Amino acid sequence: MMKHFVLASVAIATVACNKPNGARSDTTRANTAAAAPGADSDKNVAGGSIPVGFMGRTDRANMPVSGAKYTKSDDGWEVTTGPAHILYQTKDMGNGNYTASATFEQLEAPAHPEAYGIFIGGMHLDQPNIAYTYFLVRGTGEILVKLRDGVSTRDIVPWTASADVPKQDAMGKATYTLAATVTNDAIKFSVNGKQVASVSKAGLPTDGVAGVRINHNLHVKVTPISIKAP
Repeated sequence: MMKHFVLASVAIATVACNKPNGARSDTTRANTAAAAPGADSDKNVAGGSIPVGFMGRTDRANMPVSGAKYTKSDDGWEVTTGPAHILYQTKDMGNGNYTASATFEQLEAPAHPEAYGIFIGGMHLDQPNIAYTYFLVRGTGEILVKLRDGVSTRDIVPWTASADVPKQDAMGKATYTLAATVTNDAIKFSVNGKQVASVSKAGLPTDGVAGVRINHNLHVKVTPISIKAP
């Protein structure tokens, strides 16, 4: 059985600490909604598919990733979901010190705040003891950093508002380039070139596969993950 990761103490840098009410999960309804967070059903896309050469995994074992649709668009894909999932290639590995990044364009506002972003340190991605560290943003102007350890997830940086995370415009559109930079002792997270958080990397998975994560019921564009050495 894989050892569960122990979270180190977290130092949050350059973030505003106004956590929205009820924002305790990746998927959150607006505060006025009566249902519990994430209670809405996945709006799966008929005839959906993921890019050739990539692998996908949904949060729920009984939900096929084919409920998401990837259509080639410029240097990435237009994505309609469907179930919350990760997308990756096993060759996209980050080890030691590196920066992983991807650009997301929200094409329309979701029915309620939904998140998307990148993950690093992916291990056992096709097994029950899956593990990775992930960094998400949503169009309402907040960030989230979490650890996935098997079926469990834990907040590292809970949903936190930041002045450096632009909010979606009146048309529901927003663009974010997300990056996670692994150094000797920390992981630094940035949005559009501005650092929004920094955490100790002790006890967190950083060596492993990197990829993108897109929650359910979203319409976004995304570029493939890019991994660069210092």
